[in-house]
Parts: sequence; structure tokens; C-alpha cells
Amino acid sequence: MPRISGIDLPPNKRMDIALRYIYGIGPTLAKRILARTGVSPATKSKDLSEAETAKIRQEIESNYKVEGSLRSEVSLNIKRLMDIGSYRGLRHRRGLPVRGQQTKTNSRTRKGPRKGGVVRMIKKEPKKD
Repeated sequence: MPRISGIDLPPNKRMDIALRYIYGIGPTLAKRILARTGVSPATKSKDLSEAETAKIRQEIESNYKVEGSLRSEVSLNIKRLMDIGSYRGLRHRRGLPVRGQQTKTNSRTRKGPRKGGVVRMIKKEPKKD
């Protein structure tokens, strides 16, 4: 099971799929990395030799920003938007959708579960004589 950028790749997946388990690598980038290193996309990750693993690791570390450094860059970008008070920053701060979606009925993922908007009547206990 090869370990690249701190991630253990799943052993029974094809390499073009297994590389996607690394944060910051999608389908296009995975194919590009495999083409540059000369590794077949159909190769299972458990069948990689040490040399092929080293080539892929070297290619990713030298040319792409992935995992921790990418996550920190994204969070710093969001923090910058919030600090300068932009509209997108305000939406991030309030936990609302950032990209223009409607919020009247949808956006439960960002807003969380519905709060109980119904006010219930409390039954009075019957008077005792």
C-alpha cells in the first residue's frame, strides 16, 4: 500500500482513482501526473514498484500543492475575505451559502437542521376543588 503525501492509497483501486484520495488531486490532475511519470492508469496501487511510487511522490511534491499546505491556503483565503468584510466573507461568517443559492427554502446543509418555529400551547391543568 503506497503512502503519498501522508495518505495511504487504497490497494485495490486503479492508480487514476487511487490518487484522488489525496486532497487537491482530482480526475484531470491524476491523469496528468500519471502521464508525466509514465505509470499506466490501469495499474492497481498494490502492484506499483518502489521506483514508480517514488516518481509519483516526487512529481506531486515538486509541482503541486496538496493536503496540508492546500488546506491552510484555502482557510487563509476564507479568513482574508472575512477580515476585509467582503460579501463572500460575510456569508462565510454567517454560515450561509456563498455562491448565490437561494436560502428561503433550501441550503439546509449550510444552515443546519431547522429550528422549531412552531409555538405549542401548554395545556392548563384542571382546577381542583
